[in-house]
Amino acid sequence: MLDHMLWSQSITPDPALVEECAKQGIPEDSYVVQPLDVIRRTMARRMSESFSEVPHFSLKSRIEVDRLQQARAAINVGRADDRVSFNDLIIKAVAIAIARYPAINASYHPRGILLHAHADVAVAVAIEGGLITPIIREAEGKSVGQISSEMKDMAARARRKRLLPEEYSGGTITISNLGMFGVTEFTSIINPPQACILSVGAAFEEYRVVDGAPYVATVIAPTLTCDHRVVDGATGARWLQHLRDVIEAPEEWATA
Repeated sequence: MLDHMLWSQSITPDPALVEECAKQGIPEDSYVVQPLDVIRRTMARRMSESFSEVPHFSLKSRIEVDRLQQARAAINVGRADDRVSFNDLIIKAVAIAIARYPAINASYHPRGILLHAHADVAVAVAIEGGLITPIIREAEGKSVGQISSEMKDMAARARRKRLLPEEYSGGTITISNLGMFGVTEFTSIINPPQACILSVGAAFEEYRVVDGAPYVATVIAPTLTCDHRVVDGATGARWLQHLRDVIEAPEEWATA
């Protein structure tokens, strides 16, 4: 059954669409049509262009986050109304990993590869009708607390469609996090002209053995999707190693 709200927002299909659907075996009385707003139309165009024109490949990793979760808990002591999220920490970790290994912080142009001076981290935020990616500019130089405050403000304004164009245009890498939905692994489409997008899912427990000693670790399984015109497999893999090293040693950077 269709959601009542979606049904109420539907429009009557035009004869050409009815005929085309009928040829595909979809009876006229078996569906409704939800119109495309500007956001959805633009997103559809950009993602179609990205998937057809950009040579995508993906790399998957496993990163332990027990210490990161402990660091988050320590940061949030006494911060009942201004808590730092797991995603805030991931944004900072991504920025630090880029500062340590900036080769992926680039974008493709037919006249050359643009190498960016700062980690301008775009973060996918779900809004009515699609997605938008507010950007934490120069995230490598900001504290976790600053990142958290900026993200709360921009995410709230994004959902009210109050972001300024310069707040969601550009960016040098995107993070898409679906962990809040229980998704543990997924692959995203690159947000052009960026060369990489990092997909982060929910943390889960995994049985591990080190030097013959078994233990249970809390891990995430991030996927880095790359534009092969800019980033090759070895480059992407090296950056993921840096990201793992950053996340697994939060005591070096995870402070408010």
